[in-house]
Amino acid sequence: MTQMTMTPRGARFLTALAIDKLRPRAVRYEVPDPGARGLRVVVQPSGRKSYAVRYRNAAGRARKHTLPAGITLAQARKLTADAMFEVAQGKDPAAAKQETRRSRGRSDDTIEHWARAFVERHAKRYTRPSTLQQTEHVLDDIVLPAWRGRAVHDIKRKHVRELLESVAETKPIMANRARAVLSKFFAWIAERDDDFVSPVIGVKPPAPERVRERVLDDDELRRLWLAADAIGGREGACVKLLMLTGQRRSEIARLRWGEVGDGVIELPPERMKGKQSHVVPLSTQAVAVIAAMPRSGDHIFGRTLVEHFHGVKCALDARMGDAPKWVVHDVRRSVASGMARIGVQLPVIEKILAHRKGSFAGVVGIYQRYGFMPEMAAAMQKWADHLDRLVGGKSAKVVKLRRR
Repeated sequence: MTQMTMTPRGARFLTALAIDKLRPRAVRYEVPDPGARGLRVVVQPSGRKSYAVRYRNAAGRARKHTLPAGITLAQARKLTADAMFEVAQGKDPAAAKQETRRSRGRSDDTIEHWARAFVERHAKRYTRPSTLQQTEHVLDDIVLPAWRGRAVHDIKRKHVRELLESVAETKPIMANRARAVLSKFFAWIAERDDDFVSPVIGVKPPAPERVRERVLDDDELRRLWLAADAIGGREGACVKLLMLTGQRRSEIARLRWGEVGDGVIELPPERMKGKQSHVVPLSTQAVAVIAAMPRSGDHIFGRTLVEHFHGVKCALDARMGDAPKWVVHDVRRSVASGMARIGVQLPVIEKILAHRKGSFAGVVGIYQRYGFMPEMAAAMQKWADHLDRLVGGKSAKVVKLRRR
């Protein structure tokens, strides 16, 4: 395929609105800007737009000087004027840019240097613990073994595609997660380096995403509870609290004593996926599980936390027998489905799960400020009693918790 150059009919000068209306085609094409000699708007088949300067150097050779990503039309015109001034003086701005890249300190431009900076300055500060864990896994176990010692400016789209395709051969969904991490990683670099363009742009996820629909039925929930009883300790208690509350794994596994009291869990914004605080009423059964835990630090489930769920999951599977394949997050979906099955209304379930979409999306979410606390408390107790009946009909002892 060859690239195309075109000029809009009757256009004197390009505008930001006109550029925004440019649509991608099957082949890459360029639109010249009559307002700045040499300036081109480059439109990729992916829809990405960028700016470049076309000129001839002192030897008469056609050259292209790519301008930094994310600049405005006014900035592109200013940089084009600067570049054309250098050309008039016999200089070659594209060659000078390439030489700058070659002379750049390699230690400051390597993948490992930028990976460390990204984790320390971004991931650890602004992402949830589970997201940080996945980011470190992708960078340490997938990216660095393949690209260690290479400069980020040398990584091209084909390298990203080859890496993701190699991962997708055995772990297709992990390949998608790796792409997401790389997209954020390279975009973060591009914000700090005007000469850098993310090589992930235009690279599609290598595998189709599957929306999980697995729901544990009543018999599987009973077997899971009994398995949690069997493994006991803080791991078993953590699984039981997941089943009783329907909250996310990280929210329960990292639960602090200071977040529990007066029959509720109060999760602060920084621990929530939606970055909004969340209050969860506790059933008498959930209160009993928490009260039974020894106080050995700030966290309910111990100083070291319950984070290695792979081992916990294997221990549960060994005691559940021939249960169909499931993952820990299926418990949350099973709680929601089970509550609906025993008659809990959907808006109440969404409030319990802290869902911001569904019944509370858009304008409704902005103006609907009723907390549903009485309905949530009744639903949580109804669900816990249902689990009690599944396991054997034993009622939990009522234990009142006081805030620390």
